[in-house]
Amino acid sequence: MNETVESQVRAYVVDHFLFGQGGDKLGSEDSFLEKGLIDSTGVLEVVMFLEERFGIKVQDEELVPDNLDSLARIARFVEHKVQQKATA
Repeated sequence: MNETVESQVRAYVVDHFLFGQGGDKLGSEDSFLEKGLIDSTGVLEVVMFLEERFGIKVQDEELVPDNLDSLARIARFVEHKVQQKATA
């Protein structure tokens, strides 16, 4: 992966939820829920993207804001899942 996880997720969020606008104003730690960017259906779309792009499987119990509510949280979560998969 040449791009960082966070930059790839940022590009996806900007394209699919911000329609290409305002990505430069989206901070790494900004809460998607608090900003009203992504609703529960949107979270499922993000999960599908993560699973396809990074070859991971997101379990139901992992569908929590601690893992998926900001660019930085998603990046940490995905990096952890990829590392787990590599050592399995």
